[in-house]
Amino acid sequence: MKKSLIISLLSCFILSTALFFISISAFAQDTNADKSKIKTGWTFGALPAVSFNSDLGFQYGALVNFYYFGDGKSYPKYMHSLYGEVSRYTKGSGINRFFYDSEYLIPKIRVTADVSYLTDKALDFYGFNGYDAVYNSFWEDKDDQNYLSRMFYRHERNMFRFMTDFQGSLIEKKLRWVAGFGILHNSVDIVDIEALNKGKKKDLLPDTLSLYDYYRNWGIIEDGEKSGGWSNNIKVGLVYDTRDFEPNPMKGLWSEVVLFATPGFLGNGDYGFAKISATHRQYFTIVKDKLSFVYRLNYQGTIAGTVPFYMQTYMINSFSNSSNTDGLGGSKTVRGMLRNRVVGDGVAFGNAEFRWKFYKTVVMKQNLYLGLNLFMDAGKVLKKIDFQKPESTWPFNPSELFAYDAESIHTTLGAGLRIVLNENFIIAVDYGKPFDKRDGNSGLYIGLNYLF
Repeated sequence: MKKSLIISLLSCFILSTALFFISISAFAQDTNADKSKIKTGWTFGALPAVSFNSDLGFQYGALVNFYYFGDGKSYPKYMHSLYGEVSRYTKGSGINRFFYDSEYLIPKIRVTADVSYLTDKALDFYGFNGYDAVYNSFWEDKDDQNYLSRMFYRHERNMFRFMTDFQGSLIEKKLRWVAGFGILHNSVDIVDIEALNKGKKKDLLPDTLSLYDYYRNWGIIEDGEKSGGWSNNIKVGLVYDTRDFEPNPMKGLWSEVVLFATPGFLGNGDYGFAKISATHRQYFTIVKDKLSFVYRLNYQGTIAGTVPFYMQTYMINSFSNSSNTDGLGGSKTVRGMLRNRVVGDGVAFGNAEFRWKFYKTVVMKQNLYLGLNLFMDAGKVLKKIDFQKPESTWPFNPSELFAYDAESIHTTLGAGLRIVLNENFIIAVDYGKPFDKRDGNSGLYIGLNYLF
């Protein structure tokens, strides 16, 4: 474990350093910076998307974020932001995404739009209701005598997503209304073992049933939802926002209540439902422009209808600049815990974080600061998914799959690094570790932006 931790931290440092110099080079193409450090016109940040996974293959691609500041009067707040990413794994997974954000396209209305096609050849699936779903890590360990498959807790999912959201002011831009519409389709299947084994001569994945297979066979996942489907949706809500600066606030509140509905008349069949999401975020300055303490609390739960299993992990927000909308566990919710480890009909989670801007400078006419963050994350199922447990769980004992009233708080602790150019382009590296081995070993994440 210590060796794995050291390797992870070294990888974190090497990749962070590489990303830093690449970004400096990209931003240096903007010549509009002056001695007052006010940005005008267009700037951009670009990064290669590079990683390796023994099962998914080599990831290659790129992401770019363009910002438009106009005459500079709005700086450091941009007038328009355009983000694009195209990346692939050699075994088939990938991200194809375009995201747009502006308060100037329609006067006095904030417009955000997202068009994405996300392919995941091995999406995490551990069952329902947190610790009530037993996680046996040795079933994924090829060196253990009880090994089943590294893909036992996985299934395939391809998601097409189009979202357009609008926000308008009700009271002095602090209280805002939210309304939006989305087209969403999930295509779900078993892991394509043959494709993942293609080109391998050793360490082949066994062609065996997965937990997703067993849940389908036992009827826990019903026939109507097992292959995915449409979740076309409407969204309405209220937002109260007093943040001083959106990308990394030093003070203020950001609270919201959002109703997310997928009515049957929009083509969702028997799986129309409604969920509510309530989030409170608060930011405190400890040392002016250097050190802050921030926290976030969220509850998300079903209030009507039947939620298909593939939408129970979908996280609902008034605004999200991330391609990842999966549930509790992973880079955007409880860092360090297995992705989608906590799935329920009602869930809550929280994040508490210290953020320190420890170094500021100007490099090649670009404003730069480095930041460190120390965090603790936690989550829990508050309302469990009700399902009929199978009478027979052959070839397993029931205790190997299901625990009774075992669910409790899932907690992680970690730290991160931020490399920030021109206040808006934020390279993020986070490393988290769970307190309980039932939540996995650790997680290392490299991406963009502060968590909230």
